[in-house]
Amino acid sequence: MRHPVIVNRSRLLVWWLAWAVLAAGQSSLIHFVYGSSIDAAIADGLISMAIFGLIGLAVWFPVRAILKNNAQLFSNILNLVFTGTVTIIFWLFATKYLVRAIVTEKMDYQLFWHSVLFFRITVGVLIFFLIILAYYLFHSATQLAEKASRQAQLESLVREAELKILRSQINPHFLFNSLNSISSLTVTDPVKAREMIVKLSDFMRYSLSSRNAQPVTLRNEMESLRLYLDIEKIRFSDRLVIEEEISDDCLPALLPGLLLQPLYENAVKHGVYESTERVTIRTSVRREGDSVVISVTNNIDPEAIVTRKGAGIGLKNVRGRLELFYGEKGEMTVTRNDESFNVNLRFPYKD
Repeated sequence: MRHPVIVNRSRLLVWWLAWAVLAAGQSSLIHFVYGSSIDAAIADGLISMAIFGLIGLAVWFPVRAILKNNAQLFSNILNLVFTGTVTIIFWLFATKYLVRAIVTEKMDYQLFWHSVLFFRITVGVLIFFLIILAYYLFHSATQLAEKASRQAQLESLVREAELKILRSQINPHFLFNSLNSISSLTVTDPVKAREMIVKLSDFMRYSLSSRNAQPVTLRNEMESLRLYLDIEKIRFSDRLVIEEEISDDCLPALLPGLLLQPLYENAVKHGVYESTERVTIRTSVRREGDSVVISVTNNIDPEAIVTRKGAGIGLKNVRGRLELFYGEKGEMTVTRNDESFNVNLRFPYKD
């Protein structure tokens, strides 16, 4: 997240105008209430508030790290107190020595400094927490705006992708090949043909209904994927092996419907289709803290030229939907070597 003040000229101008008003107020208070000389009062007010203004701009970065941290409230409060303590100590010492270097009556200023030290600390604490409050309000408003924007983009993406989902998730090749397999099985193995028809029907029903059901549970998503893989397994027989290692506490997790489908399509297309050897698709789902980690791995034929092309559009779609749905907390990493292709998804657990 960018700095809320520096990136906007109007905000930066308002920022320094506010510090100029505080400097004028402090100078007036020092001169008329404490009886300090006019030059010492002006120097003290301007330098003091200018330093705090610069420090206030820098404070955004530790505050942003604290706000993004998912630690407990007590830990965040301790971090804020530490940041505030360092900020005020630095401000006090920088102000003292800079102003003292400028004013002519150094001894008088030294005595004056000690007499108003408690007042300065009180004002510094108040100003620091006002800065923190302003940054917190800005962060909250930005988060709400980004969430609303992601939701709007996600809804737009779902609407625009409905026909693409029907075309890509239940593509003509998959349907034609499945129907051809069913046609052959009706003669050789009618029981398997019936089983394949039922699975194909259930898979199509889920694919159509998931367009409007956003999000869906990982349990439902995996059931649909098993139907898809069962259909492909009937077609490829022993050439396709399915392995799963899924933690039960991940099954209630919510995710966008058909998010995982392109991963398995790529595994079949760039694994089984292009290899004459047995291909194993391994699925691993586990919890890591507050996140769900899904890993889909398949072995590939290193001599197949086609494997070095394609498999990009589907993965790009998965990455885009992951970012829109989860924001910065959704991650996807792709690892490929001469023997295997692996995709890892990580997203926050929400049930």
